[in-house]
Amino acid sequence: MGAKFFCSTSFPGFGALGACLRPRTCSATLQALAQFFSRKFALLRFSNYISIMDTKTSSINSESIPTWNLDSIFPSIDSKEYKKALAEYSAGMENLSGLVETAKHFMLNSHENYDFPAWLSAYLQADDQVSALASTLNAYAYVVYSTDTTNTSALNNISTVEQLGLKMQKIDLDFRSILVSHQGQLEDFYKRFPEYEDFRFILNEEIEAKKHQMSAAEENLASDLQRTGGDAWDRLHEQIISNLKDEKGRTFNEIRNLAYSSDPAERKEAWQTEIKLLKSNEIAFAASLNNLKGETVTLNKRRSWSQAIDRALFSSRMSKKTLDALITAIEESLPEWRKYFQAKAAYLAKNKMTVSQNAGKEKGLAFYDLFAPVGQSGGKKWTFEEAKNYVIERYDSFSKEMGDFARHAFDSGWIDAKIRPGKVGGAYDEDFALGHQSRILSNFTGEFSDIITLAHEVGHAYHFSCLKGKRTAFFSYPMTLAETASTFAETIVKQDAIAKTSGDEKLKILELDLQDSAQVLVDILCRFYFERSVFEKRAKGELSAEDFNRLMREAQEKSYGAGLNSERHEYMWAVKSHYYSTGLDFYNFPYAFGQLFAAGLYERAQKEGPSFAKTYAELLSQTGQMSCEDLCKKAGFDISSPDFWRQGIKLYTKEISDFEKLVK
Repeated sequence: MGAKFFCSTSFPGFGALGACLRPRTCSATLQALAQFFSRKFALLRFSNYISIMDTKTSSINSESIPTWNLDSIFPSIDSKEYKKALAEYSAGMENLSGLVETAKHFMLNSHENYDFPAWLSAYLQADDQVSALASTLNAYAYVVYSTDTTNTSALNNISTVEQLGLKMQKIDLDFRSILVSHQGQLEDFYKRFPEYEDFRFILNEEIEAKKHQMSAAEENLASDLQRTGGDAWDRLHEQIISNLKDEKGRTFNEIRNLAYSSDPAERKEAWQTEIKLLKSNEIAFAASLNNLKGETVTLNKRRSWSQAIDRALFSSRMSKKTLDALITAIEESLPEWRKYFQAKAAYLAKNKMTVSQNAGKEKGLAFYDLFAPVGQSGGKKWTFEEAKNYVIERYDSFSKEMGDFARHAFDSGWIDAKIRPGKVGGAYDEDFALGHQSRILSNFTGEFSDIITLAHEVGHAYHFSCLKGKRTAFFSYPMTLAETASTFAETIVKQDAIAKTSGDEKLKILELDLQDSAQVLVDILCRFYFERSVFEKRAKGELSAEDFNRLMREAQEKSYGAGLNSERHEYMWAVKSHYYSTGLDFYNFPYAFGQLFAAGLYERAQKEGPSFAKTYAELLSQTGQMSCEDLCKKAGFDISSPDFWRQGIKLYTKEISDFEKLVK
């Protein structure tokens, strides 16, 4: 299935990992649809970047920056090829529906000629074809729209594809019920159809999911009510945020972007304005979050989830033991991260780059200085050709196969990096099952961070290339593993740049990496603490704005601690969009998993040298067909032990030490 990976290097409080979304739902086809729906949610995160994109043009020659070529996928949304694929998609769903009805008929009438293993083989084969069409059509609809958001035809086409996909929901529920009813025949199925042996994990996962499913009537009712329940509260939050403006006419997202300003007074003023705007709407925000989490608590009980975290872990294909090991390692590293925050605070104070009233009185950073730029120079401006060559060179340094893939991606018109009106901001990778190819969107301005973005997104595409030849069902893997290749790729680039630079240039690159990594580890931990406490409290009663403020203050103290001074942000609960989605509970720890997993892989690659490249590619090829623990065991890792995660943290501990020396 095609994958949507949204990434941004410019969103306060999120870091370079961005919102790379890979939700796991039911059948392969429905997974493709869920990914498509979630991409619209992800786009909200990066709409702030759009507002500044057209002005951030830089002095580089934009004529040398590429736009992509989509012809090898479809010539256009009006082409006969695209319309034929839409027709085949509809016909494929009708075929699946017919297979489901046949099975239901045979089950109802106890038909003696009903051969379930043969039926299941036929269903999975048909589902594979529909899944490939679903993901490709959804992916193509979005990539066309994303470079021309004013194109009404492109937007309408998204709605058309989305509407077609809604038919799969009932089919999927029926399939799961049929599968559970015949689970006793699965061993016979694998024996007679050994080509489906690799489906064991996926089918067992479907059976397990059925245990957490209400009756078909209840699930359909819950789905209908969600549009006027959870989804409506989500939209309310979204509408308020998107329409917030200050007395100067600045939008909320424009104000948030000022967290990156080089003017310390501007950063503080923006922070004060942001909190003022959020406070003025705190009743509506609290009502939204209170009711959303209340709905989740109620439905989780009916679906036999003892806690919200259990559902999140199931979707992430990882165990509670692994999560505990990950959290333990991050908590142990907090003193090191606080050293980084305090070193940055001292540097800003010494160079008069902060207006914090607590500078010199308290060691920690003001919240509005978390993203303050460091260094005295503007830094090197890169041409796109230089960026391309550097990424390929770094990929080559790890493996020739990876380097050759990067060359192919750059030379085949897969990348759209040119900034222009109507194009979305941020960056993403989109994978297409038909033809097994990818497309990468970024917005190149010549900054070093743009090179990191390119490395990251091409890394996603390389991951997809490692799945070539597999069935579409295996193209979907959990969020925990979705960031592996991308973060590993950017780590290769960053570590090379850190090793080859010195002085002010090295300081800037270290700060870029530490700033992003601190968000993915420390701030993600803060969000985890907050959401865990919200679910605990909401299960006992209603929560007010002051309750949410108190829980956020407690979470920030527990995670950031002395790394922040007393100028903090207790309204962060009102900012983060993922808190307001019923389908994204605990949308936080998978990013910490991805960051440290990639760092651990990098450390092992450094020790083993070129021989590790084969192990790495094999690991990526199996990310869609087993649990995180089983996958990592095959590669020789025990991720249920804190020791593995500690290895990844060592990379950042060294960077913090280097940063402290440079700023002193």
